Amino acid sequence: MIQLGRTGGAGLKAAEWGEVLARGATVQRPLLAMARVPVVLQFHGCGGAEPFLQTYGKTATDLGVAAVTIDSFRPRGMSNLDGKLFVCTGTTLRGAQRAADVFAMLAWARAQPWADPDRIALAGWSHGGWTIMDALAMGSNAARVTGIADADPAALQGVKGAFLVYPYASFPSLTSAQGWPGAKPPVTAILGGKDQVVGVNGPQKALQRLTRDGVSVETTLFPDATHAFDDDHANDPRAKYRPDLLETSRGLYAGMLKRAFG
Repeated sequence: MIQLGRTGGAGLKAAEWGEVLARGATVQRPLLAMARVPVVLQFHGCGGAEPFLQTYGKTATDLGVAAVTIDSFRPRGMSNLDGKLFVCTGTTLRGAQRAADVFAMLAWARAQPWADPDRIALAGWSHGGWTIMDALAMGSNAARVTGIADADPAALQGVKGAFLVYPYASFPSLTSAQGWPGAKPPVTAILGGKDQVVGVNGPQKALQRLTRDGVSVETTLFPDATHAFDDDHANDPRAKYRPDLLETSRGLYAGMLKRAFG
């Protein structure tokens, strides 16, 4: 099996790595769709692809949008426990390296006969948000940093929106320092006022940078929300599940998708 390293690439092309990732991805498609449909690519946090992401996926399919949740760990020979031990601690697979998956899955989605290649959005939770933001920030360094030989920032130009839920945005993430030099999709962001994992200041600083650079940013702050407030399987003692805020977040997700795809 083709495998991309935990911390870097292997000179693969985006389509090649996309095929590997897609084999382990969860694809939720609208029922009875008769034409190509828009797609949202969902990137999990450092704890792995937990079931709650399929709840967001249902929000998408109810609107006629296909949702693809990418598992970034298993194709690299990693478990969710590895993620908690090594990715959450920043030891391996930081956002810039994992951005390989963004370029790969964009290539894969655009090649699917059921997908509209011109209507694709990105969604990321925690480390997944970091991954998306770094993909948009790295510019001409994309191939070198991700290890994807043909990673081209131009591939991001067609992205219609970015949904970022409690994204990690402090050092060594790239957005606060570099902004997004190329594609600037509109952003819908959700932050937790009691988030003890990524905090509030780091994400706010990055989002403020984007706003200054002309990116459309809509930020919602849930004052009482912890990290992973929407994950009913979160086992971090700093996380408190809030089903009410999950529903509000799903509403914001629906709003982003409607704006992105008309």
